[in-house]
Amino acid sequence: MNTQSTLEAKIAADLLNIGAVALKPDEPFTWTSGIKSPIYCDNRLTMSYPEVRDRIADGFAQLIKTHYPDVEIIAGTATAGIPHAAWVAQKMNLPMAYIRDKAKGHGKQNQIEGIIESGKKVVVIEDLISTGGSSLKAALAVREVGAKPLAVLAIFSYQLDIATQAFAEEQVPLQTLSNYTALMQTALELGTIQASQMDLLKSWRENPSEFGK
Repeated sequence: MNTQSTLEAKIAADLLNIGAVALKPDEPFTWTSGIKSPIYCDNRLTMSYPEVRDRIADGFAQLIKTHYPDVEIIAGTATAGIPHAAWVAQKMNLPMAYIRDKAKGHGKQNQIEGIIESGKKVVVIEDLISTGGSSLKAALAVREVGAKPLAVLAIFSYQLDIATQAFAEEQVPLQTLSNYTALMQTALELGTIQASQMDLLKSWRENPSEFGK
């Protein structure tokens, strides 16, 4: 097992152990969009566990040092990406900013809080990638001010094709510390799910709109 796959498994185990991720393949959750899902993810819980959040920050910092060493600014997505971006920026002694989903309706009407100057190289930190829409919007906001989004990094991804395609179309790299595949394997090893449920879990990732019908 290589270093990255080891980290994926550790983060997956962390998320399961603190209840940030719940798997219910036989009694699926219903997302706001109406999609039935066997997984529910709330990575905000990681803030309350110092050891977990530090492992996440270390993981992000290592990814950045390995793949994006020329980064100049760490930017978090509002709101869930903000604390993780702050911890990473502190570890790497880099400036930090955060990006709203849209410009404020009052004051200076900023979408970006903090300073991201034209020409600067930015890594965007997110907590979760589902369809990828909001994360990609943040990366494009960086591009709109003349800066370069080197990548979007997230704690976890559902690995849905729609997200992969969206990032590819905009030519924004996407990397995550853990993912749905690693989570399923870790959950099986921990006894959170049974082997008989694996096919059902895999079928959701392949065709989420048809799950539970």
